[in-house]
Amino acid sequence: MTLSITIIGHNEADHLQELLPQLTWPDEVIYVDCESGDGSLEIAREHGCLTFSRPNDRNLNINKSFAMDQASGDWIFYLDPDERIPSELAQEIQDIINSESKFSAFRLRRKNHYFGKWLKYGSQYPDIQLRMFRRGKGKFANQHVHEKLQIEGKIGMLRHDMLHYSYLNISQFLRKFDFYSSFEAGFMLEQNVQVNALNHLRYFLLKPLVRFLRRYFLKGGFRDGIPGFFCAFFDAANIIVRYFKLWELKRQQKN
Repeated sequence: MTLSITIIGHNEADHLQELLPQLTWPDEVIYVDCESGDGSLEIAREHGCLTFSRPNDRNLNINKSFAMDQASGDWIFYLDPDERIPSELAQEIQDIINSESKFSAFRLRRKNHYFGKWLKYGSQYPDIQLRMFRRGKGKFANQHVHEKLQIEGKIGMLRHDMLHYSYLNISQFLRKFDFYSSFEAGFMLEQNVQVNALNHLRYFLLKPLVRFLRRYFLKGGFRDGIPGFFCAFFDAANIIVRYFKLWELKRQQKN
């Protein structure tokens, strides 16, 4: 059995410089570049990836699906540039693809790191992800920012964790915050979410407040110190910002 790892990225040169040298064990690494301007595509080529260039589509699943369609491996593992597969997880994956597994796919736990700290609370762990599946047994649902993989067959659970270095510093966080909130606002526009008095109350007060209280207090985010507060606060703030951006988009439509 063989394994293909698929990656899509937009301006992820720093992460790719660290990630790709670690991926010498899969049979194939496919990198789909989404209009990067920082040399990401060249880095992927230097490390022997099978590379493709695609538009930076708001619906991430379009490019996820494209990458999956290029894979020739019996198994596919899709990976983000800011994620890492530790050696013990890599060995477990290799053991599975070399065995007669009864499963069509596998979930795993992900450790999220903010500014160098592993967040253990605030709904940040175990952060279950569905990433590994047999070719032909998985497809991406038609969602936008948060991918959802649909599987035909039984799903197992890996023993070892994947690492996720969400944000290395504040500047990187703010760039991604702006990027993803714009994507989400566009999705809200397509879903015909209205800008009105009732939604003002929902998106400016109720939803952000509930989100923050749940993450920071009920789920114990306060136990993760300043990174825990930062995560809970901006997770709530994202609800406000994307609603503001929706308002901007609707104004642009009228004009």
